[in-house]
Amino acid sequence: MEVKIEQSWKNALAGEFEKPYFASLVRFLREEKAAGKKIYPPGSQIFNAFALTPLHNLKVVILGQDPYHGPGQAHGLSFSVPAGVPAPPSLKNIFKEIEADLGVRMSGYPNLEKWAMQGVLLLNAVLTVRSGEAASHSRIGWEEFTDAVIRHISENCEGVVFMLWGNFARSKSVLIDRSRHHVLEAAHPSPLARGAFFGCRHFSQANSLLSAAGKTPIDWQL
Repeated sequence: MEVKIEQSWKNALAGEFEKPYFASLVRFLREEKAAGKKIYPPGSQIFNAFALTPLHNLKVVILGQDPYHGPGQAHGLSFSVPAGVPAPPSLKNIFKEIEADLGVRMSGYPNLEKWAMQGVLLLNAVLTVRSGEAASHSRIGWEEFTDAVIRHISENCEGVVFMLWGNFARSKSVLIDRSRHHVLEAAHPSPLARGAFFGCRHFSQANSLLSAAGKTPIDWQL
């Protein structure tokens, strides 16, 4: 597997890449490919979150579950899709909340790389998926890897704002040292949550926390 990952992450996670579970994970993905299965995102984009957001620039973590499973959607950043691809329903709701929370107008541009390059780690707990089959690559080892990522951030960074949306993401709060970091929890932005996400005001809260720590706030407007 081609691992496109920024050097600070490469150093931090070198031990994980050497563990038996990771070798098993890579073997599984190769077998899927050999069997003609279509896997998203493309191999070069699997670690996109780690390529665009260096560990030493990290300010915010937005945790998703697994990649979008439709053609052309997943590109290695949670909730994001490439330019030219229609924004999925959850992303549309995120934009609505930003507009209400910050009083800005969002263009609907669905590629969140601008956030990633400001220090927002857009991390899915599972980094690959089989075409058309949601959660098809859960329990193959990715959760062990991304749990290690969250633990590393918790133990080695200071004042990171974690946005945990929905029960799955909120279950990861046990990995985070709340005496060193900020944990913001809300319902999932999916329409299935019947609007419970709206009013969480996580984007203004995150910027207030960053400003109070002397960090540059995130420009959420796209």
